[in-house]
Amino acid sequence: MTQGHILPEKIRKGDRKRERGNRTGFTTGANSAAAATAATLGLVEGRVPDSVVCVLPNARQVTFAITDGWTDGTVAYAVSVKDAGDDPDATHGAHLTADVRRLPGAAGEIVLKGGAGIGVVTRPGLGLEVGGPAINPVPRKNIMENVSAAGSRIFQAGDGLEVTISVPGGEEMAKKTLNNRLGILGGISILGTTGIVRPYSTAAFRACVVQAVDVAANQGQTTVVFTTGGRTEKCAMREFAELNEACFVQMGDFVKAAFLAATRQRMQRIIVGAMVGKLTKIAQGLSVTHAWREEVDRDLVAEAATAAGAPPDLVAEIRAAETARFAAERLSELGLSENFHRALADRAILSLRARYPGEYRLTVLACDFEGRPIAIVEEGE
Repeated sequence: MTQGHILPEKIRKGDRKRERGNRTGFTTGANSAAAATAATLGLVEGRVPDSVVCVLPNARQVTFAITDGWTDGTVAYAVSVKDAGDDPDATHGAHLTADVRRLPGAAGEIVLKGGAGIGVVTRPGLGLEVGGPAINPVPRKNIMENVSAAGSRIFQAGDGLEVTISVPGGEEMAKKTLNNRLGILGGISILGTTGIVRPYSTAAFRACVVQAVDVAANQGQTTVVFTTGGRTEKCAMREFAELNEACFVQMGDFVKAAFLAATRQRMQRIIVGAMVGKLTKIAQGLSVTHAWREEVDRDLVAEAATAAGAPPDLVAEIRAAETARFAAERLSELGLSENFHRALADRAILSLRARYPGEYRLTVLACDFEGRPIAIVEEGE
């Protein structure tokens, strides 16, 4: 049994992960299960405990501190504060709160509800009931399993339990997530397939990318526009204004997750919007384009510059430079920006097509640093 958090894997000296922090944390689902378990035990034992042991979806047992709680014998309340470890999580510090009420004569039934700060599902395609709380299937099952174990005496007496999960301030936290785009309104989602948050894995973001593609497909959309951030998305929305908002998905760094979701949903057209740095990483064939994962391939950038018509001395400077942005800025001064971005886009298309085969039409939109279009390149041009 682990106290407080899962010990990180050993990191080699010099590993870049060491600089970023490697302490694991817990998902909103894990903390919700802890709060619900503590409140249930409060009803069973007459007192909400200061800590509880929960079984995570990955089958590991973890002890969680309970920061607040009370019971009057019919209703119990408990709070578990989320610790995301070293991950830059929008819900770090959230007070996952459970109100558990005894249901006389409900014969072992567990009713799970969403309270204040939990998003409400308003669109199909998420695997959740429209109009219901945004508590994903894995954490939903995990909460109910832990509550079932903790409340066995209540169920043996022929009663059931109503569990309401809430998050004070959840509506504000949700503004830093993709929930609104997914049609989850009014709060955060309860997420987590393992219960563990690993630093900079941003598993929640990746899951939202996949969900966004599913939502678009469920609405009958056959085109998806993947962008790497807010500026590229705004650029893409202007350039492809005829498309429904559901078609636009900020994939961030998660190229592989985005393309696998799109090909699984048999999208007929995939558009990728990116600036020079991410476009280069995509051309390199990286599954995740985050800056710390792998350096820019300077030879690839230099080859694209050559193809764009850059003079040899500048190509040599570009090959020695640390960033692809250096090349973009220098070539822009020479009026070669469009040629350069087209050359990079061609290489990105070849890489994506090789890695993610399927019956779709592929388009790349290259944007500048202000979010303005430089070139639109169609596969096969």
